[in-house]
Amino acid sequence: MKPIAALTVALLTCWPVWSGAAPAAEAGKASGTTSARGALTLVCEAVYLPARSTWTRTVTVSYDQQRVRSVAIDGQAVYTFAIRDTVILTSQDNERIQIDTAAQTWASDFRGLATAQGRCERQG
Repeated sequence: MKPIAALTVALLTCWPVWSGAAPAAEAGKASGTTSARGALTLVCEAVYLPARSTWTRTVTVSYDQQRVRSVAIDGQAVYTFAIRDTVILTSQDNERIQIDTAAQTWASDFRGLATAQGRCERQG
């Protein structure tokens, strides 16, 4: 399975985005546009070590039928991201972040000074 196809399958199984998409898809056909868009919001409880503090991180993934369009963490769009199967790899403020959309997990590190791991839940 191609990486984007695996991520699309993971996103579709994580959140029923197509529940209201049928009218938009029909409208898209009328105007010549055929790509339906969706969004997934995950709320992640990440535990940062060695401080043992818990932070709530909100991840929003916007996508269409062909690819992930944007990723935002705590309302801030990330500059760049990469996709490996169902994992989104990105960074923000010296924090390297891995979000697994299929397993719904968060993993990150601050260049070896601190690490975080946590579970994510769908919001909406």
